[in-house]
Amino acid sequence: MAREVIVNASIVSVSELLSHTVVSIFDTVHAAKEVLIQKENFKRFLTYLEKTAYFLKDLSRFNLDHSENLNSAVEILNCETKVAKRLAVECSNKNKVYLLLNCRNIVKHLEACTKEIGRALSLIPLASLDVSLGLSNEISKLCNNMLDAEYRAAGLEEEVLGKIEWAIKEGNVDQSYANNLLASIAEAVGISGDRSALKREFEEFKNEIENFKLRKDMAEAIQMEQISSFLGKADATTSYEERERKYLDKRNSLGRQTLEPLHSFFCPITQDVMVDPVETSSAKTFERSAIEKWFAEGHNLCPMTCTTLDTSVLRPNVTLRRSIEEWKERNNLVIIVSIKQKLQSNEDQEVLQSLGKLQDLMAEREMHQEWVMLEDYVPVLTGLLGKRNREIRIHALSILCILAKGSDRNKEKIAEVDHALEFIVRSLARQIGESKLALQLLLELSRNNAVRDLIGNIQACIFLLVTTLNSEEIEAARDAGELLENLSSLDQNVILMAKANYFKPLLRLLSSGPENVRMVMAETLAEIDLTDQNKLSLFKYGALDPLLRFLSNDDLEVKKVAVKALQNLSNVPENGLQMIREGAVGPLFEILYRHSLSSPRLREHVAAIIMNLAIATTCQEADHEQISLLESEEDIFKLFCLISLTGPEIQKTILRTFLAMCQSPSGVEIRAKLRQVCNPMSTFSIKEKNSDLIISMALLDNAMSFCIPRFSFLILEQMIKNNFCMGLGLEHFGRIM
Repeated sequence: MAREVIVNASIVSVSELLSHTVVSIFDTVHAAKEVLIQKENFKRFLTYLEKTAYFLKDLSRFNLDHSENLNSAVEILNCETKVAKRLAVECSNKNKVYLLLNCRNIVKHLEACTKEIGRALSLIPLASLDVSLGLSNEISKLCNNMLDAEYRAAGLEEEVLGKIEWAIKEGNVDQSYANNLLASIAEAVGISGDRSALKREFEEFKNEIENFKLRKDMAEAIQMEQISSFLGKADATTSYEERERKYLDKRNSLGRQTLEPLHSFFCPITQDVMVDPVETSSAKTFERSAIEKWFAEGHNLCPMTCTTLDTSVLRPNVTLRRSIEEWKERNNLVIIVSIKQKLQSNEDQEVLQSLGKLQDLMAEREMHQEWVMLEDYVPVLTGLLGKRNREIRIHALSILCILAKGSDRNKEKIAEVDHALEFIVRSLARQIGESKLALQLLLELSRNNAVRDLIGNIQACIFLLVTTLNSEEIEAARDAGELLENLSSLDQNVILMAKANYFKPLLRLLSSGPENVRMVMAETLAEIDLTDQNKLSLFKYGALDPLLRFLSNDDLEVKKVAVKALQNLSNVPENGLQMIREGAVGPLFEILYRHSLSSPRLREHVAAIIMNLAIATTCQEADHEQISLLESEEDIFKLFCLISLTGPEIQKTILRTFLAMCQSPSGVEIRAKLRQVCNPMSTFSIKEKNSDLIISMALLDNAMSFCIPRFSFLILEQMIKNNFCMGLGLEHFGRIM
């Protein structure tokens, strides 16, 4: 197309050429907005392109003549715009993993395009055109900015490329490294961490490799194959069954005996098998640390040939190193296979030695941990948790902890073994060293959602965790707290925690959970047995406010739940006083007066709470501000009249409420108000100075009238204590008896 622009220059005006270029630029801008990677760099590039298009549109208004420089500028602009568009389309359609691996090349091409477009703008002969000085200066400034432009890959992208380069250099990575690498790639390019999404992206990446092979681009295909091999070890890219099949094929091809090392594996200086073999200028290979020490001691002759060495030349012997690693890994795999049988020995000492060797191998390389899983060690190890020998149990727990940290799949495999979680929880109840290991293992397992849901169901698990939470072992208490927090994702676990006197998750859900969950938490508070100290703690840390909100809810069922919970919590005087202070009295009396027919049981519970609040007022300290349950004569009259309108249970409760109010610090005022209520009802002619007797007699008459003898005795007892019985006729005693 650029060539066509030049060919047709004689018949197409410059203005038309510039307009066509502007259209081409905006096509590229549109394509660049769809890129999947390098979004920030493309965004910066788009700014340059849009400014270029703006200036070209301005220039197209002038009556411009063809010139060699102008035609060259247009040709370059069209050419580079198409290159940029092609790059943008590729970054929009190709696999994200592939694009990430090529991010340096993408950045390099984008930078080259920017500089070339800037150079093209600089070729436009602005001095010969009748353009304003301002426009000319702006174009010159844009040219300079584009010629100086530099783009860089993001830090996270560079980090991923560094990990890949290390893996290629090492020639082998284990499952953990592959998981970490894949997670970094996903974060860098915005792939979901979901296993299916990662696997889908990985399969698309492998298709890109096949495309390279079809195009005969073998050098890039080989490198991509290496990277694919590394990523193929990650959990998300291959199924457990696929890895197990490959492992078994490899294991079965090795035989059962370890192999002796080749002579070339030994360092001539240390006589040990080399770890990092390097070749000197004499073409002899030594262990790096050994030859460096040789040089540091002042030697410059080869220990083997006695020829003079160039001490600055030490070349890694990559081929020999890989051969040594393959020999080691082959023998380690044979050893791991053989240990499994030894762990089932009846000799505790043999079992301990085998566990120690297995743990050492697992610490040496994470690849060995995967082999232990694929060799199906987990049932054997969990079975050892039932052994009487404490050291065996501790070793088994340590190894299971290492395995659990490996992957989610490992966690699930451990939890799937029959009685595995029960054995681990049993260790939780043993001596501190074993208990801490069991706690660490459960904590690691709880990081998997599927396993987490199983842990709380194990009998006594949550009780033991709450006990540990309150222990003096700081580390164990911290781990127990984190584990409880993980388990609190299930409502049933939260209820079990509350029954074990750990209320933090319950209070959180009661306050801010979904409504149905808040209801469940309130029901829990209504039903569980609580000590007075626990009741105080619940109010102290926020249980009252959400319960009061429930109490004012329009839904009767919600009210019932709140009332039952408050009844369970209100019989501690401090809580009762707090309820009065925070406005619980109004909603409670509203329920008491309004729900006589719809829910008599609800009224009984409310009356019981009001009685608890009244009793709470009798426990106020003298040096504190005194609060009363009922303030007005109307409230007292309404409650007193309710005695005659309710059944025996509520009558008893109301009578006890009045007695408590009369005994409170504000009892004088309460009795004064009761006199006005009771005087018209009294059948006794008693002087004003004995009007307290009127109150008691009225209450007594009500109690006897409704056949509540136990409360008659209670009222009579209070009357005797207050010397109110002098004028009481024998017929009253007879009625009570």
